[in-house]
Amino acid sequence: MEEQGEPRSHPRAPDLEDTLLEAELGAELVDPIVAIDPGETAPGKRKARLVLAARLVISALLLWVLIMKIGTNWSEAIPDATVPTFAWLAGALALTFGGVVLSAVRWKEVLAALGQRPPFTRLLSLYFAGQFMGNVLPSTIGGDALRVSRLSKETGEAPTTFASVVLERLSGWLVLPVITLGGLAVNPGLRDLGQASAIAFGTAVGTLVLLGIVLLLTARPGQGLEGRLEHSQGWRRFTTATRYGIHRLTREPAAAARILASGFAYQFILIGSALMAARALGLPAGVGPTAVLAFVPAVLIAQVLPISISGLGVREGLFALFLHPLGVPRSQAIALGLLLYLLNLVVSLFGAPAFAVGNRPAATPAAA
Repeated sequence: MEEQGEPRSHPRAPDLEDTLLEAELGAELVDPIVAIDPGETAPGKRKARLVLAARLVISALLLWVLIMKIGTNWSEAIPDATVPTFAWLAGALALTFGGVVLSAVRWKEVLAALGQRPPFTRLLSLYFAGQFMGNVLPSTIGGDALRVSRLSKETGEAPTTFASVVLERLSGWLVLPVITLGGLAVNPGLRDLGQASAIAFGTAVGTLVLLGIVLLLTARPGQGLEGRLEHSQGWRRFTTATRYGIHRLTREPAAAARILASGFAYQFILIGSALMAARALGLPAGVGPTAVLAFVPAVLIAQVLPISISGLGVREGLFALFLHPLGVPRSQAIALGLLLYLLNLVVSLFGAPAFAVGNRPAATPAAA
């Protein structure tokens, strides 16, 4: 129900080109390595498209190498079409869907800590639209840019919206490595798997170190941060957004605790989905809950690196590396990575209607 005195707004229905331009011109990617600035020149946009093309090629090459190594052993990666198999797949799909819902909950908590309280249903719609943009459509921009663009146009709070998405993503830099280290600590046998153990541990520790560096660089006193955020670009905008968000959270420890709690819940949902997918594929019993806790977060950390599209090739290669010492054939490990990608792709399709609807006009005060 809309609040009294607030005009009813009607979304417009843009075509695909309008929506892509809206996000490309209206916001940056949170990933500053491949960021698209609102005022970027045509050569800059051509460079971003070349980066996209390069990532597509790298994804194809990585997958081709992995598939060639499998050879004719794909039959062992395809499970029997039994009732339990479909039940595990349905459970994995449901948890993947629930993960998107919990992502929107985490974003809601971050926005609330920054003094913004949009309706949760709207945030969920934007999150699904962002999933569709980032995972289904070939574009030089991603779902985070779409969320920033659309919500900031509705609320008129572009700096705060950008900061909320940056802070939301940064929470994963803490949650994921902590889960990996926890899995390694709970199961001592996982610490004796040679290269797999070393890479998982190094990924977790390296992420925490990187987070510490970011926090150190953004620890200066926050005066006029929101105004500076509005006029800064690229890495500077990223660090200013981080500083602004942390400055607000230090004054609201309860809000910070809720953000972390929702972040842990979200990642545990994704880990549960991976465990169900492993069961659907019939992976060996050695791939149990603690192994999934230790290795899946490390894969999630690495797959967001701007190397390939949606982590294709990177995710599958890491699963082959991590799970081989547990007796998992390379074909099954690669199949697990591809299955998780397909589950995410299917769930992202639910965002197509929200993506197509476009922006809601910003509400204006009712006339007296």
